[in-house]
Amino acid sequence: MHGIFGSEKRESYADTRIKDTKPFNPKHIRYEIFGPPGTTADISYFDVDGNPVHVNGQPVPWSFDISTTLPSILGNVVAQGNGDMLGCRIVVDGVVKAERVSHELNAFTYCMLTAT
Repeated sequence: MHGIFGSEKRESYADTRIKDTKPFNPKHIRYEIFGPPGTTADISYFDVDGNPVHVNGQPVPWSFDISTTLPSILGNVVAQGNGDMLGCRIVVDGVVKAERVSHELNAFTYCMLTAT
């Protein structure tokens, strides 16, 4: 009966690795916060593992670099400053992917990428 339906030759799915996997370059992501000289900011962002990080009173310009081989990560940075202008930027492999500038008292800004 097994020979009739061809079930005697079952495929093995135990090893799903591709033998000729080509290496790929890691992504380099940079969060940047910028503003006028003397500005400080409270900054929150997600690290490479998706964990939230918060730092207070950071002088700007400020930046944080991530290098990852993950196929995709959530890029997110928010900041509130003590001045009337504050900007953020997310740069992926040298290309600006998100940028926003806020002009208001105690300026608040955020930048987000849904997939990198």
